[in-house]
Amino acid sequence: MPTQTPFELWRAAVAIDAARPFVTSYDEATGGRVELSYATFDNWVAKTANFLRDGVGAEPGDRVVLALPLHWQSLVWLTACWAVGATALPCGELPESAEDFPAGEVIVAMGDRTAAALDAGAREVVVTGLHPLGAPLPACDPAALDFGEEARGYGDVFEPHSGDAAGPALVWGGAAGEARSGADLVATAGRRAEQWDLTTTDRLAIITDGQAALTVLGEALDLYLATVYAGAALVLTCDSDSANLQSRLEMEHVSAVAGSSAEFSSLAGSIRPLT
Repeated sequence: MPTQTPFELWRAAVAIDAARPFVTSYDEATGGRVELSYATFDNWVAKTANFLRDGVGAEPGDRVVLALPLHWQSLVWLTACWAVGATALPCGELPESAEDFPAGEVIVAMGDRTAAALDAGAREVVVTGLHPLGAPLPACDPAALDFGEEARGYGDVFEPHSGDAAGPALVWGGAAGEARSGADLVATAGRRAEQWDLTTTDRLAIITDGQAALTVLGEALDLYLATVYAGAALVLTCDSDSANLQSRLEMEHVSAVAGSSAEFSSLAGSIRPLT
């Protein structure tokens, strides 16, 4: 297989069958369930990439700080960064103050961190309330950009420039962390998909204890990118309602589980833990 960027890997997965489910997300605050097909998720990626490039002015090599928990929107942002050739810098913990934000040209943060993000020195600050359906914030500081409001106005198709698989796609461990190339992320994803025996029929549940950081996905974002590599599907859920967790996984036809907090040994049936 020719060397791919993570965005090219994503587009290859979409081409298999865009209508099939890609990510199912449970919102524990509202009890809501949202399911996005590959096509719908790709539509959000295109809008976000167009917004990031044309609205925010991100260029290849720019660092985009993702101060977001695991959520379908944060996965959209990761993929949009790679679409424009930017370097994603996920935070290991959600920053509380300006000093906690790593240095980057763009910061994407939760709406309740707007003031701290604006004081962190980035060129542009984008905020989101992580609404289950991507709705805008009730109110937004005029110095920041509301993702839910802004992205909707951008195109549903994104035409990337020629991708550079050797360029930095991810910085792990803060602004001073090690940069990993897109080619490295894709290669790691392939190894993990083979190790975990993931196929297009799998539905992988990532079970967390609430607002888990994106780092729960692994140092090469393995859980996300291996799923994309295999053309499988994701289920994002919390274990706060552990009494109903098993029935939820069964209802979602989950075949594999991973995450930061689940007691996988207690899960019955054919559900396999990824280690």
